[in-house]
Amino acid sequence: MFEHLPRPLLFAHRGASIEAPENTLEAFGIALKLGTHVLELDVQESRDGHVMVIHDAELDRTTDGTGPVSARTLRELKRLDAGFRFKDIQGRTRYRGRGVRIPTLPELLEAFPDASFNVEIKADSERLVDTVLEAAGSLPSERMLLAAGREPIMRMLEARSPRFPLGMSHRAIRLVLQRVWTGRSIPSRYRGRALQIPPRRGLFPVATRALISAARRAELEVHLWTLNDPYEARAWIKRDVDGIMTDDPAAVRPILSAK
Repeated sequence: MFEHLPRPLLFAHRGASIEAPENTLEAFGIALKLGTHVLELDVQESRDGHVMVIHDAELDRTTDGTGPVSARTLRELKRLDAGFRFKDIQGRTRYRGRGVRIPTLPELLEAFPDASFNVEIKADSERLVDTVLEAAGSLPSERMLLAAGREPIMRMLEARSPRFPLGMSHRAIRLVLQRVWTGRSIPSRYRGRALQIPPRRGLFPVATRALISAARRAELEVHLWTLNDPYEARAWIKRDVDGIMTDDPAAVRPILSAK
């Protein structure tokens, strides 16, 4: 995956989401200018079947709208202010009322034709899975990774045998972790080859040295989310992870350059 890019990979988590509203063209554009390798994003489905680049199933947290994304048509969603809730580190709502909109996946691919993408499908919808694959069109296979935390979505993806590499569901990741914790090797049967995990859950370690070593033997890549502290990112890079996901590529990018 992303074989044309250097390691470790730098993923912009929902774009440069510390500097601009998450999952918007503004945040993705800033991320690319900062030297990000891969744009990480989430997709939901509109009522009329369009692939909307937004994380939550509900509109309330990031826009001036309310209720489910899936209850609105594309035209209705495009009227919403996707910068309405965003506050920068100084607490300013400087993107409110500036015409920031929820993009569609085709709009994003057209806006950044040379970028690479990590797309997480959030809704259990066969139509959404098929529309994502259709939108990807002739995009080179090394420039997109498809992921889904929910097992039903991953099964839909796997059933279609897409030409793009895949991530792993939460269930598959738990099985991998259980094998490592009990001293067993990671099986090679998983279609997904990207182990995208947090360093820890609360006080419980997830990305251990044993896991990283076992993943390396099984030819899985380990991508950690979400690291905004450059010193923490540096520590994990020294442990040989394959990628870092961050909201703040401006802070983390120099660490990769100094590797």
